[in-house]
Amino acid sequence: MKDRLRALFCDHLSIMRGKYLPQHKIGDDATRFCQSVFGTHYDRDLLDAPGSLVSGGLPDMTLRWKHDDIRDSWEPSTKVVLGDLYDEDGEPLALCPRGALRRAVAAWEAKGLTPKVGIELECFALQADEKGRLQPYDAPGGVVYGTGPFADPLRFNDRIWEMADSLGFALEMITAEFDTPQFEYVLTFDDAVKAVDDIVLFRLMAREIALEYGIVLSFMPKPIAEAGGSGMHVNFSFTDEAGGNALSTGPKGGPDHMNDLARGCLAGLVHHHKGLAGLIAPTAASYLRLQPGSLSGYWQNWGGDHRNVTTRISGEGGAKARLEHRMADASANPYTAVAAVLQASLLGVEKGYDLPPIETGDGFDRSDAKVGVADDLKGAVADLEADHALVEAVGAELVANHIYMKQKEAKKTRDLEGDALRDFYVWFV
Repeated sequence: MKDRLRALFCDHLSIMRGKYLPQHKIGDDATRFCQSVFGTHYDRDLLDAPGSLVSGGLPDMTLRWKHDDIRDSWEPSTKVVLGDLYDEDGEPLALCPRGALRRAVAAWEAKGLTPKVGIELECFALQADEKGRLQPYDAPGGVVYGTGPFADPLRFNDRIWEMADSLGFALEMITAEFDTPQFEYVLTFDDAVKAVDDIVLFRLMAREIALEYGIVLSFMPKPIAEAGGSGMHVNFSFTDEAGGNALSTGPKGGPDHMNDLARGCLAGLVHHHKGLAGLIAPTAASYLRLQPGSLSGYWQNWGGDHRNVTTRISGEGGAKARLEHRMADASANPYTAVAAVLQASLLGVEKGYDLPPIETGDGFDRSDAKVGVADDLKGAVADLEADHALVEAVGAELVANHIYMKQKEAKKTRDLEGDALRDFYVWFV
C-alpha cells in the first residue's frame, strides 16, 4: 500500500477524530470536517450545542496543518498529522481546544515567558472475558512501581516503548501504578503545544497497540469501582528570555525557595479550584475519583512534596523547578486542560490573589483545607459557569459549548453506576 496520511484533531470530548487521505494529499495542508462534530456526544446524540451549528446547516470547518508537522505513524504505510481548526470564514475556530492552548501560550509569551509542560498519564488495562465483558487485565503480580512480566504478562508495554522510541516520543517512564492493572506513562518536558501534541498521539498509539494484544487501555478516571482512580497530572514551568527556568531561585526548590511567579501561579490555581474542576475533570466518573483522601486533587490547597495536595511545588530547583497540578484526568481534552491550568495560573499572577498558607495536614484524616470540588459533574459545571474570569480566559465560546454538553451528560449519566457508567465512556476514553 502506498503511504497515506491520517489527519487528526482532538475534540471537545477528548475523542480523536480524523480521516485517512491518499498519498497525493500528503503534500496538501488542509482537509474539511463537519463542524457539528462539536455537538456530538459519546452516545452519538447530536445536540444543538453553542457553536456546533447543528441548527445552522451543519457546515464544514477546516483542519489546517504545517507540512513539517507530518510525522511517521505506528501504522504501516501511514503518516500522521495534527492541525488547527478554522471556521467557514477562515478564522480560527473558537471551539478548537488546540487553539485555546495556543492562546494561553501567547498570553504568557506576552510576558516574556514560554510555558513548558510535562504530562503524567495514568490508565487501567482491561480485557474481555469469554462473554465479551470487560474485566481487569490479569496481572496478579502487579504492584506499585512494578516492572517486568509479573506486572505485564503480555508485555504489551514493551511494544509501546519500542514504538515510542522509533517515533521520537521522549518517554520519561513507564511503570505499574498503585492498583493492579494500572499503568503510568510520562513524557519529558517540552513546549506546551508540542508536549500536548505528543501526549494525545502517544495516548492514541498506546491504546491502538494494546488493542492488538486484546487489551483496552482505559484512561477513564475510575473504570474499576473497587480500585483507585487515574489522573492526568500537569507539570509546568516557564523559560525566560535568557533561556533560564523562571520558576527557579537557585539549586534548591520547594516552598522555602519560591519566587513571586510561583506564588502567583499557586494563588491562581487555588483561587480557581472549583471552576477548574468543571473543565479538567469533565465526566460523571471524574467525581468517583475526586474524593477526600484519594491523592486526587480534591482539596483547594497546595504544598511541597505532598501527594495529597492539589498543587505541588517540586523540591527540585534549577532547570527542574516546576509546579504539578494533580486534579485533571484524561477524560479531559489535554489541550483544554493545560490551557485552563496555564490561564488560572496567569490570573493569579495578574490579579494578585492572596496565597493561603501551605497545607500541613496529611490529607487523609486531617486537612487544613475546608473546600473541595463539587460532589458531581452537575455541581462542577455550575462552579465553572460561575467562574467568569476563568471562562473568559480559556475562551467563552469554547466553555459555553463545554457547559452545554456536560449539562446534558450529567442528565444522561444520572442513573448510571458501576459497569453501566463505565461503558458509557470506556471505548472513547
